Amino acid sequence: MANDKDGAAQVVTIMTSLSAVMREETQRLETGARAPELAELAQAKARLVGVLEERFARESRLNPGWPDTLDALAREAFTTALGELRAASMVNAALLERHIELSAELMDAIAAEAKRATGSRAYAYGASGTLARADLTTPISLNGEF
Repeated sequence: MANDKDGAAQVVTIMTSLSAVMREETQRLETGARAPELAELAQAKARLVGVLEERFARESRLNPGWPDTLDALAREAFTTALGELRAASMVNAALLERHIELSAELMDAIAAEAKRATGSRAYAYGASGTLARADLTTPISLNGEF
């Protein structure tokens, strides 16, 4: 039974760490952190998620229904950590989704302006003598790379 408590304590510790990483990432996104800082947090978050999944799978394999077997104190710690993780992940996911949308909108605006500035449109006559306009893709370079 002590092993069950140790396993639950490890799960709680991992969930608490993951919540902290998500809150830090959310804070840095709100303050406009640079990409390298965010990449480190994303890697840490992915690693912690993997460890948490592995730990849950191991505990479930060794002791099916293990959360139901926790004593009151361990169950309270588990429930609290799970609630904090859920809250942190919801805020983090919403902010990440908005940042992705803003990035896509920004890239669309840059592409539209590049297309307007370069005039990359082609006109071709069809078989019936009509003029068809085709918008060509304008290459966009970011830091010297396409």
